[in-house]
Amino acid sequence: MAPTELLVPAVLLGLANHVYFKRYEPTNAHTPLFFLIAQPLGLTYLVSGSLSVSNILLATATFIGTLSTSIVAYRLSPWHPLAHIPGPMLAKVSKWWGVKLAISGNRARFMKEQHDRYGDVIRMGPNEVSIVHADAVRSILGTGGLQKGSYYEPFSDATLPSKSIVNLKGDMHDNRRRIWNRGMSSESLRGYEGILAIRLEQLLDRLDEIAKTPKAELDISEWISYLTFDFMGDMAFGGGFNMLLDGGDKDGMWGVIKLGVKATSILAHVNWIVPTFNMIPGLNEITDRLRRFGSENAGRRIKSGPKETRDLWYHLMDEDSHEKVKPTLPEVLVDGVFAIVAGSDTSSGALNAFMWCMLTHPDIYARVQAEVDSVYPDPQTLFDSEKHGELKLLTACFHESLRLFPPVASGGPRQVPIGESRIVAGQYIPEHTQIFLPPYAIQRSPKHYFPAPDTFDPERWLRASSETDADNSKEILNHNTFLAFSYGAANCAAKHLAWREIIMVASALFRRYNFEFAKSGTPLQTTRWDESLGDYYVTEAEKLLVHITRRD
Repeated sequence: MAPTELLVPAVLLGLANHVYFKRYEPTNAHTPLFFLIAQPLGLTYLVSGSLSVSNILLATATFIGTLSTSIVAYRLSPWHPLAHIPGPMLAKVSKWWGVKLAISGNRARFMKEQHDRYGDVIRMGPNEVSIVHADAVRSILGTGGLQKGSYYEPFSDATLPSKSIVNLKGDMHDNRRRIWNRGMSSESLRGYEGILAIRLEQLLDRLDEIAKTPKAELDISEWISYLTFDFMGDMAFGGGFNMLLDGGDKDGMWGVIKLGVKATSILAHVNWIVPTFNMIPGLNEITDRLRRFGSENAGRRIKSGPKETRDLWYHLMDEDSHEKVKPTLPEVLVDGVFAIVAGSDTSSGALNAFMWCMLTHPDIYARVQAEVDSVYPDPQTLFDSEKHGELKLLTACFHESLRLFPPVASGGPRQVPIGESRIVAGQYIPEHTQIFLPPYAIQRSPKHYFPAPDTFDPERWLRASSETDADNSKEILNHNTFLAFSYGAANCAAKHLAWREIIMVASALFRRYNFEFAKSGTPLQTTRWDESLGDYYVTEAEKLLVHITRRD
């Protein structure tokens, strides 16, 4: 048989596969991989009646080459539904380019650079766009907006019968969120302050010890992480975590959690590959450890019985019987682990960015410290959140550091449902498109924050301003584009707890100590620490080395 007799059938088979995959996207990697290998073999046998190596190689190369060429040509063609939206060429071609960008940790900065180059709406994947226009916030995240899509699937443990609140949508999300909201009521938050105060006292005791040493230097980001992890452990499972007392990650669990979040944030861009990964022994060790971690702590919390202080577990488990149908143990378990991961990472990220902003702006640092001193002249009252409203400048500094360095820098997308399309920010967005609203890029846009959107200027939150550029006589500060805690009904469930936590911690630290950059630190560990920030859904960074002294 002449080899050319295989070419036309192999080309047609490649084109047919493109049509099929365009209509039916794969939900795993192993099934399409099997058929991509099997089809050229079957075609070779049907056409030639044998399986010679040369014919198999020819059929396979032609088939795969045609399929790949067809996909690339279509995604770059003017007939693609997103052809009218500009963006990097490689981003349009393949999500594997997005994986590479995610691995680099530079996704948030790159997205801002592309928005600066192309405008408010850019294409960041074959079926993915990023939007920084203010109108998109309400239309995507507000009432009648879009639900979360397949991007979030890797954030669930496929072996458990329930998903955490971050993965839920529609009525299931609303029902779970109702329980979370009770756990975050004003009355509940007041009860949590006592839990936080105990952990904060432990942090201060450990910092006192370090301040007495000859060198008196430490990685403040590390100790803040210990605090937030222990506190969220108290909240979610009634305690049992002692990183502050141990002075480190004794069990290695914090490292596992951070590695798990990082890996998941990368795999989320090619979420169809996760079911295949889960089938390979050894590759899901992190998930297994997190599952055991949650199960062990849930078991311990159940065994210990009701707590004197109502923790988050009390509300998530509906121990006061508000719900007609009580939450199941797996539901509470996954939400408990989620609370620890999300709550500790984001709070520590917010506090670390705040500390760096203070240390790089000593004049503002001095004014904030003076404000804390005036509001809390008696250090024994530091844990009274009733006075947080008087800390105007401190709160403005947190708003500004969260604006410049949001803990979730590029965010997660919402997805246009199958069979629908949307007009967002004046652009037609077709069905099945994932839409990102990246906080880092949005919150540094001169259209939303002007002047000097890349400059740390906390007093912009205290001066008169306008929400838009319609009034040229005023500065621009668009509160609707402040997405550090997301926006709308599915915003951060623990937003108010996070605010109390970060303000209480910052007040205690500034009232008791003086900080300055450690002389032993490298630039990336001190003055240029912001350049080390990596975007892996949550923020990862270098050590933040400081010198510490007691003020009294």
